[in-house]
Amino acid sequence: MVRRDSEQFPDGDDALLLLVQARDQCAMAQLFDRYGSLVYSIAFRVLKDSASAEDVMQEIFIRVWENPQAYVSGRGSLAAWLAVMARNRAVDILRRRKPADPVEEVVLAALGNLAADAERNIMFERIRGLLGQLPNDQRYSVELAFFEGLTHSEIAERTNVPLGTVKTRIRTALLFLREAVQV
Repeated sequence: MVRRDSEQFPDGDDALLLLVQARDQCAMAQLFDRYGSLVYSIAFRVLKDSASAEDVMQEIFIRVWENPQAYVSGRGSLAAWLAVMARNRAVDILRRRKPADPVEEVVLAALGNLAADAERNIMFERIRGLLGQLPNDQRYSVELAFFEGLTHSEIAERTNVPLGTVKTRIRTALLFLREAVQV
């Protein structure tokens, strides 16, 4: 089924993913329009390289196209699932880089949906505020994991805290953030 540009797309992500499962290319384009900038910005924040971030973004959306059933709606929002996939893939790439490889920080202007960008920015500001409500040890662990791309083991080593404690801190913080964002 191929939709025409003039046809209305559903607001819900689940309905849009059903269209993607039916191989609707326009629905996939709509999904990319909704979440492409989110996936790119997360990958860029980890990699600090626009070309690599674009590669991650493309890879994530190819995975969605090839296997949209991988998303399970009961486990969280589509945006969160895409964000975790982007972060994990970017961290994988970061780990494969040789320490001697130079990283150029090139920021390219990206054309995007201004409404979606504004909505994403509001959500990021809300999350930043919520991060400030976390105990310092939880906030620091989450920042190391999500913004510096460290593994739980690397965080444990850096903070001189047992691995189980690091995992508990991150899990507790993420549960708090998820609950606060869903309200």
